[in-house]
Amino acid sequence: MKSMQSKTIVITGASKGIGKATALHFANKGFNLVVMARNAQALDALVTQVEKNGGQAVAAVGDVSIYPDVERACKLAFEQFGAIDVLVNNAGLIDPISRIADSDVQAWDHIVDVNLKGVYHGMRAAIPLMLAQGGTVINISSGAATSALEGWSHYCSTKAAVLSLTKCAHKEYFAQGINVIGLSPGTVATDMQLAIKNSGINPVSQLAWESHIPPSWVAQAIEFLLSADGKNYAGTDFSLKNNEGRALVGLPAVS
Repeated sequence: MKSMQSKTIVITGASKGIGKATALHFANKGFNLVVMARNAQALDALVTQVEKNGGQAVAAVGDVSIYPDVERACKLAFEQFGAIDVLVNNAGLIDPISRIADSDVQAWDHIVDVNLKGVYHGMRAAIPLMLAQGGTVINISSGAATSALEGWSHYCSTKAAVLSLTKCAHKEYFAQGINVIGLSPGTVATDMQLAIKNSGINPVSQLAWESHIPPSWVAQAIEFLLSADGKNYAGTDFSLKNNEGRALVGLPAVS
């Protein structure tokens, strides 16, 4: 078994929010990092921050909706560090929020390209490289995967499809040592919540900022899912919205 300090993690959507928090969390745990996002400047700043603290990180500028970009990031991890132990499919969009009849067709289609096809692209590129030694794929999910929310037809539909991808990949690869797990964090204090707030559509937009959890909690949950106990949730969505899930991660309960 590899020590935690020798493991390599690939994180999409790593330039901000959950992705950045996850990168910094696992850099502090001694992981080698490959961080992917479209924003080259933000990625370079993240790599510099990691390296100043003694970690190892490389940037892979690219768009998860473009398969060759994702494939290049995964191959870079293999070439630089010899393996991919963990893939975090984090990149995702929700804006523009609108009701179906008012939606922009191209924008709706783009959400599918990023939120759904981006996750497929990540698994398609990483799983073949994981098969020799095993690994874990974490797909960032949402309560929207099993709920219908006004104005979120694009987001709910893609997150439901990602949950199905998680289940399919589990059925295909669990016996070969690959754990595919969804993580439904609830509402997180990121730029996505600002877009939701500004939309004014559905009850989520009315939540106070203080009700959202910090991105660092999601990173802690990912660490839990990489443990032996995390395997119990393979093929499912693990939720941080309930007190049972938070207790397992070591996070505060919700009153």
